[in-house]
Amino acid sequence: MSQESLPPDAAPEHPDALPEYAERVLEVAELIPPGRVMTYGDVAEWLGEGGPRQVGRVMALYGGAVPWWRVVRADGVLLPGHEPRALGHYRAEGTPLREAGRAAEGHVPRLDMRRARWDGGGRTEGHT
Repeated sequence: MSQESLPPDAAPEHPDALPEYAERVLEVAELIPPGRVMTYGDVAEWLGEGGPRQVGRVMALYGGAVPWWRVVRADGVLLPGHEPRALGHYRAEGTPLREAGRAAEGHVPRLDMRRARWDGGGRTEGHT
């Protein structure tokens, strides 16, 4: 997939450079404290540009070098295909989880979004 789904000003000057929008998304991901999460939409709102899909695209392409498990879906469902790795990080950091019900596929817990969600408070010096 191309970078067409990123905001128009996100294209890098050099082909090997990280798009500016991607850099900003990754910077926000690094601000999220251990044990807390932000949704894709929260990150877009924090930046004042793009939307959840654009943030998700950045995380899919470039998020491996940052705490990717802290940028999540709004419903608290763990990233499909990455549940075991994410769960390890959440448990190590003490991120609030809701145990899965018996009907839940694979009995994988969800994030307790009410308790785990971070609004960026107290760390606004880097807010753009």
